[in-house]
Parts: sequence; C-alpha cells; structure tokens
Amino acid sequence: MAADEEGLIQHCSLDRSELDLIQAKRTAHNRLGLAIQLCFLRHLGRTLLPGEVPPASMVVFVAQQIGVNPGALATYGRRDTNRREHAVEAQRHLGLHSPAREDRRAALAVALAAASATDNGMPIAEATVAAFRERRSVLPATDTLDRIGRAARVVARRRMEAALLGGLTPEGLATLDGLLTVDPAIRQTRFAWLRALPEAPSEKNLLALRERLNFVRTFDLDPQRRARIHPDRWAQLVREGAVTPSWLADDFNSARRRAMVAAQLIELSSKLTDAMLTMFCRLIARLSRSWIGSLHLQRCSKNSPHCRKPIRCRVHCVKPAGSSAPCS
Repeated sequence: MAADEEGLIQHCSLDRSELDLIQAKRTAHNRLGLAIQLCFLRHLGRTLLPGEVPPASMVVFVAQQIGVNPGALATYGRRDTNRREHAVEAQRHLGLHSPAREDRRAALAVALAAASATDNGMPIAEATVAAFRERRSVLPATDTLDRIGRAARVVARRRMEAALLGGLTPEGLATLDGLLTVDPAIRQTRFAWLRALPEAPSEKNLLALRERLNFVRTFDLDPQRRARIHPDRWAQLVREGAVTPSWLADDFNSARRRAMVAAQLIELSSKLTDAMLTMFCRLIARLSRSWIGSLHLQRCSKNSPHCRKPIRCRVHCVKPAGSSAPCS
C-alpha cells in the first residue's frame, strides 16, 4: 500500500458514495475499518488480512477524511467478524466478487500465455493479477497466486520442450544425451567441444570450425523447429544452454536436457557458418595485405637500392602508375 502523499491521494481518496456508506456505521472504529477496507480493495485488489497493520500515514490520511481518531483502528482488530462483514460490504459497493473457479481458470490461461514467452516470474504474476482485476474479482490468497504462476511455468516449459523435440526418434534423443558424456578421443564432452569456438584466424582454426559444423549437421535438426516456440522463450533457452556446463545439464530432467541441447545445435549451425565466413574473410585480407606488401618491397628494391626500410619505402616511393622514374 502506498505511504507517500501522492500515492495516498491517488489511491486512498474517498468519494461521496463511499463517505455515505462509511458514515452509516455507528462507531468510529467501524467507520475507519470500513474505509481502509475500501482503499485496500480498490488499490490492492484484496481485503485487510487478519492482524495486518496498515501504514500509519495511510491511517491518518483516511481518518482525516471521515473525521475520526486514527487510534480507533486498534479497537477494530479485536473482532474478526466485523472485518469479514465489512470486506463483503466493500466488495458489493465496488462491484467485486470473491474469486471463483472460473476466475482461477481464466487467470491460469492468461498466466500460461505469459509463461510461453518467459520464465521470469514478474510478468507472469502481473498477467495473473490483471486477469482477476479484469473479471472484477478480488485477488485470492498469495499462495493461490503463487500456485497459478508456478503451474503456468511448468506447463509452458513442457509444451516448449514437446514442440522442440517433436518428431525425433528414440535413437535421435539418445544421440542428444550422448553429447553430455566424455568422449575419450577429445577428453571432454562433445557439448563443451562444440561451444568452444576458436577465434584467431588461421588455417588450422578454420578447419576446426568446419569440423564442428560438419558434426552439427550430422544431427539433421531442421532450423525451422525454432519457429514452433515463442522467440523470447527461444532466446532464453539458447542463453541457458550457452552457460550451462555439461555436468549440470546432465542433472536436468530428460526433456529439459534434450531441448536445451537441441536448441544449442540449431543455434550453432548458423553461428558456426557465420564464424567460418568471418574467419575466411580475415584470412583473405591478411594474405592480400602480405602480397601487396611483398610486391611493394620488390618494386622499391628494384628502382631504388637505397630504399631498404619498408616504412620508408611506403612513404617515399609514391609515383604515378607506369612511371619509370626511380624512387627519390
């Protein structure tokens, strides 16, 4: 609940109909308790919990509007019956209803849609709360909201894994698992070997990239599989696979482990291709610079015996094309 002046004015200001409803109560503590219930429902979407103490600044702000002593709230908490009755009365006045099964199902569907794009709990929780508010329902207990969010995350992840691995044979799935076992030929897992890309431009490293690319292509995973899941979820899965060591991935459940490995293979197919092209261009550029430098030195040495330093040669041996004049 907001405790600053701007937040209190925005969320705890009572209108005429609410003031009339509050003034109908005989005692000061009931008037103050009902007023706070209205503010909680309108702003937080829930009622005042048993034993909950609102912020002091909020109590003072509300008490000033209805003309009662803020200390009267201490008496309000002694009878839980009043709190429950006022919660129902405030709900009715604001046109709200208690959360029903249909509301929870609708919220789960919205949470599932949000979870299909991310595993982050905050967007899922915000979507769940918005669903209850849209249906004019009071928010359920916190543990209920938590269960809805967790269920949506589990279902969304299972759907993503099934979509990514759909159509693969048992042999193909076993091959994915094999990438996480140590290969004696290279003394590491193939999963780690694939992600360790050489970067320095050389013929040896270019061949190493080609070897990895050929290995990835043996799995014959269609790159269009990535279109089966949400782009944000795909990016998150790729990031997860890029930093997960083989020993940790081996502890995941089979569907999660295989989906992560498959996503890495699909992503590496394009990444390795780009890396090979980049390295090839850098090698060609290096050879071109070397050939141009050698040619320049040959011309300089032929025309000017005194021009022996490459740097001096490039600076001073500048002459028009086709000129036979010696370097100066």
